Amino acid sequence: MAITRPIRLIGAPTDIGAGSRGASMGPEALRVAQLAPVLTAMGLQVQDQGNLSGPANPWLPAVDGYRHLAEVTAWNQTVHDAVLAALQDGQLPLLLGGDHCLAIGAISAAARHCRHAGKRLRVLWLDAHADFNTQALTPSGNLHGMPVACLCGHGPDGLTGLSGQTPALEPSWVRQIGIRSVDEGEKRLVHQVGLDVFDMRFIDEQGMRAAMAQALAGLDPDTHLHVSFDVDFLDPDIAPGVATTVRGGPTYREAQLCMEMIADTGRLASLDVMELNPAYDLRNRTAELAVDLIASLFGKSTLMRQTL
Repeated sequence: MAITRPIRLIGAPTDIGAGSRGASMGPEALRVAQLAPVLTAMGLQVQDQGNLSGPANPWLPAVDGYRHLAEVTAWNQTVHDAVLAALQDGQLPLLLGGDHCLAIGAISAAARHCRHAGKRLRVLWLDAHADFNTQALTPSGNLHGMPVACLCGHGPDGLTGLSGQTPALEPSWVRQIGIRSVDEGEKRLVHQVGLDVFDMRFIDEQGMRAAMAQALAGLDPDTHLHVSFDVDFLDPDIAPGVATTVRGGPTYREAQLCMEMIADTGRLASLDVMELNPAYDLRNRTAELAVDLIASLFGKSTLMRQTL
């Protein structure tokens, strides 16, 4: 099923929630890699809204378990408003990050939109990390390690309530793919809330096809599918341009299969692409790969044989 709604590109150039600088350059790296022209060449309507603005990164230590909480909250409110406006205009928002804390705002907007539209929300979290740390569990205070926890109600009020309802998500609405780095306390909390995780051992044993078939099961025309794509989901051998690389991630073909199976559902309704850090990249190679995979999410396929 082809995407027919216009795509709105929304840049969020900040590394406010991260432990390393550089993700603020991610939106421009994706533009340099020709994201809009690639999607336009596929027959899609693309509008680039440009970049949002927000507080500068003060690069301060954590206070009460959070780094830059006020600034992270301000950025996420801005992201929420921009993503919600795109959805209300009948467009498909594609948020160009920026670090992964910004998914709190993007997914809160999707949750608010779904409540008003009477749709079910499904979130696919493509990431090396579970991002389910809390104030009490975090070893760093970096909020890019906490977005899923915040969305599920485990976090400060300014972030957990962005959707107008706390929690924004039930854990049963989330499917995590490619996980291979989880802190011990975080792991206990993930098990406690019952998050559905298809980690790299599952993918090694069962294959990406089985993981995605289970993660996508039950989607129907009343489902809004949000994909949150952290570029560190990919193996660093093919995607070095992130600050939080973890070896043993999906290969190029596994990642392509993942994206193509999502595209096959026809349910993709919002997307964020996070943690691309050109400071760690080689000649924009990771951004070019990300654009290739985004094109597959929107229906580009190498399929040659006919299917029945």
